[in-house]
Amino acid sequence: MTQSAASGVDMKTEFPHSGRLRWIGLRPDRLAAMQVVQQAEVSLNEGIVGDRFAGQAGATRQVTLIQQEHLDAVAELLRVDCIRPELTRRNLVVAGINLTALKGSRFSIGEVVLLGTGPCPPCSRMEENLGRGGFNAMRGHGGITASVIQGGTIRVGDDVTFIGVGDA
Repeated sequence: MTQSAASGVDMKTEFPHSGRLRWIGLRPDRLAAMQVVQQAEVSLNEGIVGDRFAGQAGATRQVTLIQQEHLDAVAELLRVDCIRPELTRRNLVVAGINLTALKGSRFSIGEVVLLGTGPCPPCSRMEENLGRGGFNAMRGHGGITASVIQGGTIRVGDDVTFIGVGDA
């Protein structure tokens, strides 16, 4: 446990505020164009309904997330104005909360509860989607994967809130 010497508080459970869901995208097939939506159903058994990873109950990669702040960093590294979220092939873009800090933790997006399961490293498609150097620009900025603990509806604008460490 990482505790603050002064307060005895586990620093891994302290977040300054909630984040916000900024974008939702579905990948209907491996190479198909992303479908941008304003809301999506998330199921314990399906993951994000309509996404190609749907139906993989208990999978560690039911949902993929990336931070808006990291999209901005990748754009800066590539010397472009912006990176469109669909180019990264991630399901959700959030802002205002450190996704890396949510690995191994439960967090909510609206009424949905997810468990951060690990990093979401870039694939070779980033060279195609983002241009020369896209793969290396995304390294360390790829976001995280998550599994579904509680389903429901997510909507652009929903809060992203830390709940607790572990899957209990």
